[in-house]
Amino acid sequence: MIFIMKTVLLSSLAKVFPDCAPNYGESASVSVLKNEGFSFQLAFMPEVSSEETVKISVRSPFGDGLSVYLVKSVPAGRTCYDDSDGYFLNKNRKAYPDLLSPLDNGKCVSQRDIWTSVWFKVSPESVNSGGVKKITVTLKAGKSEIKKIFTAEVIDAVLPEQTLLHTNWFHNDCLCTRYGAEPFSPEYWTIAENYIRNAVNHGVNMLLTPIFTPPLDTEVGGERPTVQLVDVVKKGKDSYSFGFENFRKYIKLCLDCGIKAFEISHLFTQWGAFAAPKVVALVNGKEEKIFGWDTKAGGKAYIAFLGALAPQLKREIEELDIKDKCWFHVSDEPSLHQIGSYRRAAKLIKELFSGYNTFDALSNIEFYKKGLIKTPVPNVSEADEFYGKTEDFWTYYCCGQHRNFVPNRFFAMPSLRNRILGFQLYRYNAKGFLHWGYNFWYSQYSKSEIDPYKVTDAGGSFPGGDAFVVYPGEDGKPLNSLRFEVFAEGLQDMRALQLLESLSSRRYALEVLNRDLDAPLSMSEYPHSVKWFSAKREEINSEIKQLISIG
Repeated sequence: MIFIMKTVLLSSLAKVFPDCAPNYGESASVSVLKNEGFSFQLAFMPEVSSEETVKISVRSPFGDGLSVYLVKSVPAGRTCYDDSDGYFLNKNRKAYPDLLSPLDNGKCVSQRDIWTSVWFKVSPESVNSGGVKKITVTLKAGKSEIKKIFTAEVIDAVLPEQTLLHTNWFHNDCLCTRYGAEPFSPEYWTIAENYIRNAVNHGVNMLLTPIFTPPLDTEVGGERPTVQLVDVVKKGKDSYSFGFENFRKYIKLCLDCGIKAFEISHLFTQWGAFAAPKVVALVNGKEEKIFGWDTKAGGKAYIAFLGALAPQLKREIEELDIKDKCWFHVSDEPSLHQIGSYRRAAKLIKELFSGYNTFDALSNIEFYKKGLIKTPVPNVSEADEFYGKTEDFWTYYCCGQHRNFVPNRFFAMPSLRNRILGFQLYRYNAKGFLHWGYNFWYSQYSKSEIDPYKVTDAGGSFPGGDAFVVYPGEDGKPLNSLRFEVFAEGLQDMRALQLLESLSSRRYALEVLNRDLDAPLSMSEYPHSVKWFSAKREEINSEIKQLISIG
């Protein structure tokens, strides 16, 4: 039988649905810098045979640096909110392409009139020499074969190191729950290393560090599984001893994996510093919870506990030579009516950890104006309210950012809405970006475990794509999402603009970025066009190429 198949090469910005032809137009080439990873897709659909096993082979100059994945769709559940804007691909689909599954022996099964997409990823370290590189992909089915060629021009300039600090909350308890691993057991350390290295490979360089179980996404009165790096022994009233063995091991593992900064878990509960986080201790030889929701944040017992902890924790941090790399939290996203409790908690942390970095996600600038926080982290919708008014600009997004076209990475959103963040972070000269969901595999408020292959919306609470960017694979290893790959490419876009700036000036780099736009690029103002975006990145590369040619 003659094998007839439609094929199209696509950029990483395409999302291919099985029941409709991609409408992005063919994208068979790209230009990149040295040390810049890139991805592309090959979508195909048989037109004659009802079902075929397709063998996919690749010839490329990148060797083992090129990996091949099958793009699989996952159920979406909730896709958006009733008041979400219109910049979505489709709000009503039940499943979206997201999971990147390693290709099984280079083969996949395709069906007539069903579109399949294969993802090709080239690692940054394999892009190490300039010139035009050709990747030949061959599809074979029966006696028929189709060849497609993707071309990458590698510009002879090195993508600079990432300066942006990026934390994507690393949920250690979710790893332990999913894999059935005891916290800080040999199995745990192996799994944690796999997930940390994967995060680093996608631009995460700051890691949530749970000195105590993080008081995050937990209902009042509820609690998450205990993951506490600092051992506590209660010796008497307001008398404690501390053990830092697991803390040291965690820090050293992170540094070995490439982590550059440490986000010390919040020392007070989320949404206003109302209570203490869960703290467990040995009391008369038995493990007990000594602090939690029933402990007032400003109570004498918890204040005394922090007073005992602080000097010993600081000594450990300074012996590890990471003082400048540690960032302390008070409470996540306090509202203005909670400013009183936040002020008291912030004052205490400032006294106990004087000279250390402090930051919190909060989107009301009054907290900063009143001197309660050194580095506020507003959501992207409030970026313009904070930009230029704080010493260093940080930002974040979560499920709440789905209006006015601001960037985000829900399943149902175009990949451009994900990747555009890199341009935006450069435009705002951002020093850091925070996201809450690297691997949150619980329902909202951490009430129960979910299967991320079946439930992607935290039990119907958050739009699919908000809570995690990796899936739990076999042998304690993560499987990535196309959203995570696209996000990482956005961080590279920021670095490309920084290279252009180093060769010219920030003013000129911004001029190139905003060239031909009706209004300067912002969090909510940018063209919703893959064609525009691709051309703009090529324009940036062309400027770099021209500048290095003239020295």
